[in-house]
Amino acid sequence: MDSLSENRNPATTEGEVLELEGFLPYRLNVLATLVSQSLARVYGERFGISIPEWRILATLGQFPEMTAREIGQHSRMHKTTVSRAVSALEKRELVARRPNRQDMREAFLAMTPQGQAIYAEIVPLARSFAQDLTRNIRPEDLAVLDRVLSQLMGCLKNASIDPSDEL
Repeated sequence: MDSLSENRNPATTEGEVLELEGFLPYRLNVLATLVSQSLARVYGERFGISIPEWRILATLGQFPEMTAREIGQHSRMHKTTVSRAVSALEKRELVARRPNRQDMREAFLAMTPQGQAIYAEIVPLARSFAQDLTRNIRPEDLAVLDRVLSQLMGCLKNASIDPSDEL
């Protein structure tokens, strides 16, 4: 029994077995992890930025000022992950906070000029990474992939998932 296929659980019948390798949620998760970790090598080694830190910078690059809660909702990161990453970015003076005068319990976050400079260096690297990743995929297949991903996101949008849950 040297292969995984020979080492099956005899207590289950064929109808009850869930082969992860063919299970769409598992495959999407593995793909997302591999892509995220590969991209993290691009910016992590050069800039010393973690995946959550990059997601915060990327979100603030798209929306110049947001609360930590809004960043968590947009980036699908848990509030503790956002909090730790924001603290690290603040220590490096890449992100600064401004009090929300309407609600003193929260603050608005924005990139500092130093954060904007790093963001401006990472964006072309991220775009190049995405281009390299899809280089051997035909444009029409990419269009189908984009459409299917949008449909899957639409299916889950109305599901009862807490927006602060980390994916």
